[in-house]
Amino acid sequence: MASAKTSTVAERITGGRVGLTVAERKLSAALMADYPVAGLASISDFARAAGVSTPSVLRFAKKLGFSGFPAFQQALREEVSAQLQNPIEKPEQWSSKAPRGHILNTLADAAMENLGASLRHIDHHVFDDVCQLLGDGKRQVHVLGGRITGHLAGYLHTHLQMARPGVLLVPVSANHWPQHLAEIRSGDVLLVFDVRRYDARVQDFAVSARQRGAKIVLITDQWMSPVSRLAAHTLALRLEVPSGWDSNVVTLFAVEAMVAGIVRRNWKATRERIREIDRYFEGGRRGRG
Repeated sequence: MASAKTSTVAERITGGRVGLTVAERKLSAALMADYPVAGLASISDFARAAGVSTPSVLRFAKKLGFSGFPAFQQALREEVSAQLQNPIEKPEQWSSKAPRGHILNTLADAAMENLGASLRHIDHHVFDDVCQLLGDGKRQVHVLGGRITGHLAGYLHTHLQMARPGVLLVPVSANHWPQHLAEIRSGDVLLVFDVRRYDARVQDFAVSARQRGAKIVLITDQWMSPVSRLAAHTLALRLEVPSGWDSNVVTLFAVEAMVAGIVRRNWKATRERIREIDRYFEGGRRGRG
């Protein structure tokens, strides 16, 4: 587990999931259902929402490495502050803290640290469940990105539709979203990319998709998109780098890892599909000649 200074509360919960008691798992579920707001309530209200005793909340905070409930809440307040941080302010933050050296080195160091921290906190069982859902040929998969992450959604869609049928990219223009929502069936999967500053339109789409019976898979950052309260599975990644924008390096890695995991699970069917697609490409080239 990463140090207390580098881990968010959500990451600590993920890293310590195996050691949680029944009461602590209830508290974890209550917190993640409305993260991080649920943990900012009074200790008695937090305990009541989870259906546990107040002493259980104290033990939960200490289990996560905090000296007590006030320290637990202070960490959550700092996360809220980080969520609200305007990207325009980031260069000022980094200019006084970034080590000397070329940007190629400082950015590479940050990206590698992000990858290491993300891998430490990703539950591989959750990752496997995501791959199983996305690879289930009985379910349609809908991929949705925001203003910045839309290209990652397109990248995943391009690769995933090579591996299996029934993969649909939600249009970039929100004007076409109602028509796409009408195509979502109960049991389908909606994979959502949503990172700070979170897109309210993406959240509304996820709410509507869930109402239609879709299972939500979320790829977000360490501060946790509000879509997490709707998601069946969430992959929270480290994205912050010494730049005016957060980095997509780790997110792209996660996308490629998911595609590789899905292909490995369904290699025989995927191989035949790729061969069929290649035959169409070859036929098109001969036709143009």
